[in-house]
Amino acid sequence: MRKIDACLLAALLAATIGATPSRAVCPPDGQTVETLKQLKALDFRTSDANDQKQLAMGLLDCLADPDPLLRDDLAYQALSTWLRGNAFDADTLRGIRDALYLQLDGDDEAGFRKPYAALVLSKVARSDRIKPWMSDEERAAMVDKAAAYLESVSDYRAFDDKQGWRHGVAHGADWIWQLALNPALNKQQGDRLLAALATQIVPEAAPTYSAGEPGRLARPVLAIAQRGFYTQKDWDTWLGKLIERIGDPALAWNDSHWLARRHDLMAFLLSAYIDADQSQDANVHFLKPSLVDAVKKMP
Repeated sequence: MRKIDACLLAALLAATIGATPSRAVCPPDGQTVETLKQLKALDFRTSDANDQKQLAMGLLDCLADPDPLLRDDLAYQALSTWLRGNAFDADTLRGIRDALYLQLDGDDEAGFRKPYAALVLSKVARSDRIKPWMSDEERAAMVDKAAAYLESVSDYRAFDDKQGWRHGVAHGADWIWQLALNPALNKQQGDRLLAALATQIVPEAAPTYSAGEPGRLARPVLAIAQRGFYTQKDWDTWLGKLIERIGDPALAWNDSHWLARRHDLMAFLLSAYIDADQSQDANVHFLKPSLVDAVKKMP
């Protein structure tokens, strides 16, 4: 492990108290792009747990920054590294979670804040899956939050060569995926998540997905299937309702929105089938006949 001068480390981890979402401070107080880049060069390793917690809270503002270097390469990667590394206690995780919940509220014209809040919340959900720290009530509330977020996405921008990623649908799907993988998930919560996923598997706005969204939406569906809550008839019914979302059969092949919805659903079905076919889980394999039948029934 590379060593760092104590003075430089102090600069990298300068106090960020007060850098809350409402202030939109990025870089956090006491930080610069250069100090954050230097911290990244150290794989975001720090020597003081309290400074790390303060910096993590301060970096939450950067998730809304239009600069992809600050937003994605520095803030998101730091938070992801620490969350995946089990760096925080339950109180800190609750603080991060609740601050991110606030970032899901209000307008987001630039379109970065909400998708990146959802993406980091997927890491928060993962931390609870790996080492449970949320109560049943907290976990149920997160299921509702994640479902409501995905249903609310109406900005379908994905990647921009200059501004980088937004990807609200994919990030929402990632959040739901982590919740679906949690063995504490119950059937009622599975129902809620499937209902939310359906709205973006075949979205009314008909965006014609081109940045991997169908595959990202397939993962949580298969994770829910793994729980074994549903019969083959249940899956046949759910997939049949997705086909109905394409639109009025009278519009078939003569309406651009109808064609876009058909494209999105077919991409989802094929992604889900490939993943189910490669899975070693019997409950996931159980989904394959229903997926094949749905492809055959596609207009």
